[in-house]
Amino acid sequence: MNATKARTGLMIAAAALALAGCTEIEQALNKGGDTPCREYVQQDQQTKRVTITKFLEEQLGREPTGTNVDLSMAAVDGLCSVQANADTPIERADVAGIFIRK
Repeated sequence: MNATKARTGLMIAAAALALAGCTEIEQALNKGGDTPCREYVQQDQQTKRVTITKFLEEQLGREPTGTNVDLSMAAVDGLCSVQANADTPIERADVAGIFIRK
């Protein structure tokens, strides 16, 4: 019985480590500011947060605050949902892009 509990505990610990590592792997593979609006609008909320965080880190050279990430997510959500060119990277999504293909 102890062996079963030990195996179960190890499986749970391995799963927790795998999940914790996903964020780091996702961060490393994420395109950040180079993510096209077409891809960004299809991401789930957590992936959008990773994308925006990486984008802001690229721009600021440091980790952004939660408020910066939240406000930037809202802005990019709005701008990307109306971009004339869905291939516009989020770093170039802006009000002019709503009307003019980039």
